Amino acid sequence: MKSTLAALAAMTICLPFAQAQTGAKPFNMYFVDTEGGLSALYVSPSGESMLLDTGNPGDRDLDRILDVLKDAGVKQIDYMVITHYHVDHVGSYQALYEKIPMKHFIDHGEDRDTREQVKGFYAWYTAMTEKAGAGARMIAKPGDKIPIKGLNVEVLTADGKVLKKPIAGAPGAGKPNPACAGYKKQAENPDLDNAASLALVFQYGKFRTINMGDFVYNEEGDLMCPNNPVGTIDLYLSAHHSTDQSGSAALVHALQPRVAVLTNGQRKGGALPVYEVLHTSPGLEDIWQLHYSLTGGLENNTPGVFIANVEDSKALGNYLANPPAPRGGGGFGGRGASGRGGGRGAGGPIAPHNSGPAYYIKVSAMPDGSFTVTNTRNNFSKTYAAKK
Repeated sequence: MKSTLAALAAMTICLPFAQAQTGAKPFNMYFVDTEGGLSALYVSPSGESMLLDTGNPGDRDLDRILDVLKDAGVKQIDYMVITHYHVDHVGSYQALYEKIPMKHFIDHGEDRDTREQVKGFYAWYTAMTEKAGAGARMIAKPGDKIPIKGLNVEVLTADGKVLKKPIAGAPGAGKPNPACAGYKKQAENPDLDNAASLALVFQYGKFRTINMGDFVYNEEGDLMCPNNPVGTIDLYLSAHHSTDQSGSAALVHALQPRVAVLTNGQRKGGALPVYEVLHTSPGLEDIWQLHYSLTGGLENNTPGVFIANVEDSKALGNYLANPPAPRGGGGFGGRGASGRGGGRGAGGPIAPHNSGPAYYIKVSAMPDGSFTVTNTRNNFSKTYAAKK
């Protein structure tokens, strides 16, 4: 019953500029605030939807995902993707399954961790997809394509395997990657299912974006060195919540994104080495963040208009009273024992999660390669014109 995807046949307020000029419909992306987890909704120009991961367990993330689905007008999830089985990625999956119809189910195969983070999830998931019928579940492999109408979506990594054949027609794909010269592996990540994570590249006309899930630093070298099979992109969704366990220069500098969106939380992600890589990435124009990063500090956080969620006084007060222990020598880009940096936000009591209003970041892309990013907290938008 299991099958692979191959078996399936300048700053401005956002205006409908490109749509009015071309008649084309936008490719819309919604990045949900799951407080350092991951949940991203993609709606193709044809109206088909893909939800990638479901954040943490509990009503907070579930309600936020449901609100975004409502705002996007999505009443059925056509492709429900699990990048991997960690609690901050599948925590609300079972509850969401009871709330909205799901048609196709995509994953990398078996859970590779020795201890399941969400007890009983994989058994439930297997039984549920078998009940859904033949062809409902698709176990992805690098090079597979997800047949969502109106988009070209290709699998880059799955179950520890990576794409090596250059993507046909992708700008820069197959060229040697100069950033590999300074790439050195770090200490092995003990969570095996991170390395098994699905990663996808999306293309709509000339616009390209990527979602790496929690794919890890050491395996980024396997994917991107010595040659870059992916090519360049326009929008980079920070790998692994923008922690220092992912986001190497070998990956980011080769992709050459124009814009990065950080899926960080207040105390999770926003690692100093991640900022360093982004700030030195060729061609990067802006960084947008789901949260103000307490680990990043004033020197590294992007300007406030680009930040969707800021911290309440209780969370900030707790952080100031119990600051994280310094790591890796402190300053910007400092290196820790892993060979990267001390930006994971460890040390001191964890600040309380915000359970109040949350805001998402929306991206609308057009086939000429132009796109608009919107911060729903302040309705600030910026449009990035198509490349000449």
